[in-house]
Amino acid sequence: MKDSVQTHHQIDGRAVAARILAECRAFSEQHGQIGRLVSVSIGDVAEIAVYVRNQERGAARANVPFETQFWPGDISQDEAKAKIQTMNDDAAVLGIILQRPVPDHINLRSLQSAIHPLKDVEGMNPASIGNIVYSDVALAPCTAAASVELIKETGLDLKGLEVVMIGHSEIVGKPAAMMLMAEGATVTVCHHMTRSVAMHSRRADVVVVAVGIPHFLGPDMIKPGAAVIDIGINQIDAPDGGSKIVGDVDTDAVGTIAGWITPVPGGVGPVTVAILMRNAIVAHQRQVAAGWMD
Repeated sequence: MKDSVQTHHQIDGRAVAARILAECRAFSEQHGQIGRLVSVSIGDVAEIAVYVRNQERGAARANVPFETQFWPGDISQDEAKAKIQTMNDDAAVLGIILQRPVPDHINLRSLQSAIHPLKDVEGMNPASIGNIVYSDVALAPCTAAASVELIKETGLDLKGLEVVMIGHSEIVGKPAAMMLMAEGATVTVCHHMTRSVAMHSRRADVVVVAVGIPHFLGPDMIKPGAAVIDIGINQIDAPDGGSKIVGDVDTDAVGTIAGWITPVPGGVGPVTVAILMRNAIVAHQRQVAAGWMD
């Protein structure tokens, strides 16, 4: 009985992603060649390969051309910026994806700022994030946008909804809070200096968690029937001596109380990739409107 309750409450991120990717594919097939996405990896970082592979698969499902570039780990800041500028000037490049992490000598924010806002499909340029303050959320950071998409999947009316965002990072927590406010939600943002996170989360209709701590959110931290969006991706030791991926939520325990819950894996992750492809379509539309292409 316990398993059936949990399954009933789970939000299927893969199904949401499939729907978004199908919409993107329909657009790209109707409009023909829309340029290519370029993934940039700097240095040899093993964990990046998984993200690149997932993005490449998402692009294939959306019928969006995808190119991978691997820059040497000792590339200078100026050289990297020059390469980005060349892609900014190339009409055949639809969008630029800067994989993270980057080597210590590279100023990540500076490189993100160098990507033209109309090619910023990840929504990481400070200008893109700043637009969210003015409710322009069409090119928002992908994970933040994915969390909002999954809340909408519950069917809850965001207008007046009480949401608690746990985590206030510049690329997830803060933009997600701004996006939810743009939808009419009342948002409380908790962070490491919040005196009692549970005091806030227990009153919320929706709790979004992005803190990077395995099983941080327990069943005593939510009210019955609340929606829980788990953005965390943490690798922990498994009982068999291997490792497994878990979120920031104690899914088994919280799932028996929550009205809706996203699993890890299979929740926010697939939707994040799908949002990246949706952003690519938006970037194409805006580039056409700006007269960059026919």
